[in-house]
Amino acid sequence: MKCTVRMVSYFSTSPELSNKQRFEYFTRTIPSDHHQVQAMVELVRRLGWSYVSIIYEESNYGIKAFEELEVLLAKYDICIAVKEKLVKDSGVAEETVYDNIILKLQTKPRAKGVIIFGSDQEVAGLMKAVRRCNAVGTFTWIGSDGWSARDLVSSGNEPEVEGTLSVQPQANPVAGFEEYFLNLTVENNKRNPWFVEFWEDHFKCRYPDSSPTPYNIRFVRECSEKDKLTKDDIVFEKQLQFVSDAVMAFAVALQNMHRDLCGNFKGICSKMNPTKGPELLRYLRNVSFEGLSGDKFRFDSNGDGPARYNIIHFKQTDPGVYQWLTVGQYIEGELHLNDSEIFFNTGTALPPESVCSLPCSQGQAKKYVEGERCCWHCFNCSQYQVLDFEDETQCVHCPAGTLPDANQKHCKPLPEVYLRVESGWAIGAMSLSLAGIIATLFVVTVFARNNNTPIVKAAGRELSYVLLSGILLCYSITFALVIRPTDLVCGVQRFGAGFCFTVVYAALFTKTNRISRIFKAGKRTTKRPSFISPRSQLIICSFLISFQVIINILWMIISPPKAIHYHPTREDNLLVCSSYIDASYMIAFAYPILLIIVCTVYAVLTRNIPEAFNESKHIGFTMYTTCIIWLAFVPLYFATGNHMPLRITSMSVTISLSASVTVICLFSPKLYIILIKPERNVRQSMMQSKRSALKSGTTASVMVGALPVAHPIVTSESLMRLHQERSSCSEIKTISGQLTKYTQTSPKHQTEKNALNCNST
Repeated sequence: MKCTVRMVSYFSTSPELSNKQRFEYFTRTIPSDHHQVQAMVELVRRLGWSYVSIIYEESNYGIKAFEELEVLLAKYDICIAVKEKLVKDSGVAEETVYDNIILKLQTKPRAKGVIIFGSDQEVAGLMKAVRRCNAVGTFTWIGSDGWSARDLVSSGNEPEVEGTLSVQPQANPVAGFEEYFLNLTVENNKRNPWFVEFWEDHFKCRYPDSSPTPYNIRFVRECSEKDKLTKDDIVFEKQLQFVSDAVMAFAVALQNMHRDLCGNFKGICSKMNPTKGPELLRYLRNVSFEGLSGDKFRFDSNGDGPARYNIIHFKQTDPGVYQWLTVGQYIEGELHLNDSEIFFNTGTALPPESVCSLPCSQGQAKKYVEGERCCWHCFNCSQYQVLDFEDETQCVHCPAGTLPDANQKHCKPLPEVYLRVESGWAIGAMSLSLAGIIATLFVVTVFARNNNTPIVKAAGRELSYVLLSGILLCYSITFALVIRPTDLVCGVQRFGAGFCFTVVYAALFTKTNRISRIFKAGKRTTKRPSFISPRSQLIICSFLISFQVIINILWMIISPPKAIHYHPTREDNLLVCSSYIDASYMIAFAYPILLIIVCTVYAVLTRNIPEAFNESKHIGFTMYTTCIIWLAFVPLYFATGNHMPLRITSMSVTISLSASVTVICLFSPKLYIILIKPERNVRQSMMQSKRSALKSGTTASVMVGALPVAHPIVTSESLMRLHQERSSCSEIKTISGQLTKYTQTSPKHQTEKNALNCNST
């Protein structure tokens, strides 16, 4: 027959007993040591320790607790510096065994906190070794319930034990038990067969008619009626609550079972006779009552008592007076500690540091000591590094465009640097451009009002308006250059910067090319050169401009414009258009530069034409000045790569200066005649009589007979008209030859020379 025993323990704390696969019928009113270990780990965490030593008793009590400690400490990244066993039988261990344990603890001096899980006899021997090894005050102990609050340990070892924090199962006095026990005598306690032996040992006497034992034979005095138990000579066990709760648990379980199975039947009914073990266990595990201590009681899911502990502390309350005092509680996983009541053996209320290595300073990474998880050396991250969030042993570089913050924890983005509209650079560039726009619009207005006057017609109205449009674009592009770069703005900049110059220099190229072709043709033949009409000139100019448009379109398809962050150094975060960071931006100027060179060459070739055709002189001066400006700009552009505001401003100013040179050199002489000398803005026929004079020079003056007349405007059109009016090929050649002859004639000598006779046939 299988026999099952329902057991309710009041003092068995091993975590193993919570395994109901092995101990199905075991129940206890005291909590499992698993909760005690949790309370001890919470104490360690509360004290801020990350490096502790463990000394545990070589028994089921100590070994199982150590196994639980290892798991929980690792969970919270708390390392074990030293782990040593205490021999269970204190009579076997010699002093050297305890001394070696203390010496081993001293090899890890930074592990100030030591957890001791053992019994009072063994720990008492260990405290004596502390004194022998001069380690008093070196360590702070976290004690288990097996030795703390035991006089055997603390009595005579007060300085060694001072500062200890310990965990004790919470037990309150059982109401009425003290009075009951103090009134017990041998006569009224007949049911306890061991009470006589207790009486004899307590009073050191031999009870009359008692059986001789190895203990009472030493006592000579006989016990008398005067021997009475008193409160002064009795120390009551503080864990009596668990005994009381165990008895109450059985009583309540049986009462509940009787009520359910027997109803109002008095005595044991048939359903309880015999009582079935599994059924009684079910009632036992479900009891809930208020015990004699006043605490409410119920078993947890493992059949263990509630996890309630007192945190007790051993300290000096008065000089030479030491006591164990309750300084906190651990209730169902919650630690409550009165820090103001704690005073450690370091002489302060602050807990000692028990860490292998101090935390690294801000901006430092860890290099772990080999084999040690809690010991490391600290090293500084470099200037542009921060500590890796995922790996505290690594420093990582901040991405380009960011810098570490003051604590080197985060990479902070650098402020964007670009030419801001409100900056002095931008205001200066825009002011120059605005002045140029106003001046250009003034020229356009003057030309429009005098559109049909000889000076405007002679200047080539159509190309002049194209030229002025290009100049306006040159000034306007400044406003696209100074605003915050975006993909769209970068596209406008890339297209506009080259396009505006192309319009200007395509018009100038068309002008210089036309003048050159006319004079070359005039020397060889009377035939009118091709493509010199206004319409042809506009077509040629448009054709030249279309090349730049095609180049820009292809460039944008191959490399779309983008606004990017450029980082020439670690501390720069420039917001620029992608083409600014290298020489690719010069693609926009390649074709205009080619036009500038060709125009300059034509200006050189036509420098000796008659003075009446002096516009080529002005174009030449314009091109020479433009070349000088751009020769100065190119090195400045590449030298200011890291100073984007200066680079953009220099480009803007260069474009504006080039436009200004064109306005001043080409249009100011015409404005002078229109506005200041309007009497010169007339058309004087070049063929008034057979005796006309045509003089060469740089100021375009013609004298007819002996009468001075207003200086007429002599252009390529008037020359070709002259060619067409002559009917004799020889006379045309004579005129052309004489024009060539007098090309170098100074204006100073014009009045001294005889007029050239042109006899009609």
